[in-house]
Amino acid sequence: MVKQIESNPLPNYIAMVSILLMAVGTVFVFSAGVNLSQELDLQRFYDFPSLRQILFFPLAVLIMYTVSCFDYRRFSFKSWFKSPTMYLLVLSLALLTLVLIPGIGVEKNYARRWLEIPAGQMKISFQPSELAKWSILIFLAAYCDKFSDSLKLFWKRFVPICMIVGLVVLLIILEDFGTAALIALLAFLILLVAGVKWWHILAPVPIGLIGFAAAIMSSESRRERIAAFLQPEKWADSANYQANQSLLALGSGGLWGKGLGMGICKYGHLPEDTTDFIFAIIGEEMGFIGAAAVILLFIAFVWLGILVVVRCKDRFGQLLAGTVVLAITIQAALNIGVVTVVLPTKGIPLPFVSAGGTSMLMSAFAVGILINIARHSTKESLEDSP
Repeated sequence: MVKQIESNPLPNYIAMVSILLMAVGTVFVFSAGVNLSQELDLQRFYDFPSLRQILFFPLAVLIMYTVSCFDYRRFSFKSWFKSPTMYLLVLSLALLTLVLIPGIGVEKNYARRWLEIPAGQMKISFQPSELAKWSILIFLAAYCDKFSDSLKLFWKRFVPICMIVGLVVLLIILEDFGTAALIALLAFLILLVAGVKWWHILAPVPIGLIGFAAAIMSSESRRERIAAFLQPEKWADSANYQANQSLLALGSGGLWGKGLGMGICKYGHLPEDTTDFIFAIIGEEMGFIGAAAVILLFIAFVWLGILVVVRCKDRFGQLLAGTVVLAITIQAALNIGVVTVVLPTKGIPLPFVSAGGTSMLMSAFAVGILINIARHSTKESLEDSP
């Protein structure tokens, strides 16, 4: 029996796909970040995104393995004060508040989204919105599981959870519209899957749309991005420049690409080439085949995640596994949609692949939970089998 449980390939497949995506990201972030315009100083390696990613990769694998050994059922609300979910959410709210305070939050690219932690001669940047994203999603899964019998009560169950989600979204939307919109979308889908009445979900939609419309209208750059998406030729040299360069990178790669490290768009032509538009660099250097391979890896991740959900007999495990798969899948789809100019430009990284330590580490944390659910699901299935 023990050998049967240990030979279950599903958790290993999930880990393999995730590690492959992180490896691809590390290689192409290094390729995009290292160019002739930069002089790398290995004594200040942390100042360079391409070198930082090399450090984050093994750390992410370690976090994924460590979390996979942690029983996912501890994240449930069987005991409110013993669940780490509550503490993660409270910590996230505190950090989201701190990052908005001038002098504490660090501003980059005209947005205050980071906290800096001194570590000797270097400073480690941390993005609280990434922690908040996964904290609120895990909280939603635990909440929907605990109150599954009364989840359809509007004032007693639905309104309180909407207020909590709304608070997180409000704190994030002030500086990070893309992540806030992503959280709102995921919350909507999770509640729908969990069994909330669809007309309850439609009730706050007008308020949400008004709020997001106000957020767009209050920012000139956001208005320009929407206008550039609707009228790309008019904004070709300004707001739509990044999107045009992304298409040029993808198109110039052809079928097989120019070769690893041989791309030219990274030489100042494509802004945010190591982060939001890393998929364009992959397409340029590895061509359609390389870009398709990355998409196939994400499809494999989705398929494996669906198998975990189907095999899991625990409602909380199903909700939590579905939440992890849904979050990573939608984020990947949105990023690739932006890079291929199917969607308006917005700063949403490609999970596992884009540069950014917080994003990679938190994604690895979430996958670790998914792997643990897969292990428990298989164990339960074997114990129930004759």
